[in-house]
Amino acid sequence: MNNIAEQLGLAYHNLNEKCSALAIAPDKLQLIAVSKTKPASAIVAAYNAGQRHFGENYPQELAEKAAELQQYRDIVWHFIGPLQSNKTKLVAEHAHWVHSLDRLKIAQRLASQRPPAMGVLKVLLQINISDEASKAGISTAEMLPLAHQISALPMLQLKGLMAIPAPGQSEAAFVAMQQLSNSLQQHYPHATELSMGMSDDWPQALRYGATMIRLGTAIFGARDYDKE
Repeated sequence: MNNIAEQLGLAYHNLNEKCSALAIAPDKLQLIAVSKTKPASAIVAAYNAGQRHFGENYPQELAEKAAELQQYRDIVWHFIGPLQSNKTKLVAEHAHWVHSLDRLKIAQRLASQRPPAMGVLKVLLQINISDEASKAGISTAEMLPLAHQISALPMLQLKGLMAIPAPGQSEAAFVAMQQLSNSLQQHYPHATELSMGMSDDWPQALRYGATMIRLGTAIFGARDYDKE
């Protein structure tokens, strides 16, 4: 795990360089280390190198890691994968952020299952910005109606938007997401977060207003597909 600290340091160096070139304040951007399929020891290695925000795609894996690493009380867990209604309790009880909210039913379950002691669960609406049949997320037309419904629920706080563009369509998708984010903020001024950009396209995402980027391979190396 020794190279995780080096890779993390390089990721932050590259991020700061790009922020400087674009005149973006680095403290306005959150790097989320996507640790799905990686062992808890990899998370500890990144934690010891200063990382605090981690992204998980699978509810059971999130719950298991959060329990195993509960002594690291300042870890911030981001759930970034598709969420089924029978798995919401695991996420409600362990995540601090959910990036992939795309149905009112899921939002209602998260709100009812959120432990009051944990405070509000911060949520982002996932937009299917490339209109892919195989990908989760809502259409652009559904954004404001769902935002209105979620804003009325207890224990949830709408913080912005998330997207995963189709391969080869990143720039067009990021342009559209920036426009959607501006539109959402006209109605919900505190919904300023824009989660987009991964290991292969994050520099483009920064140019179009990303406030959260999700890096996995760049920090932890290739994903273990046998665990998916």
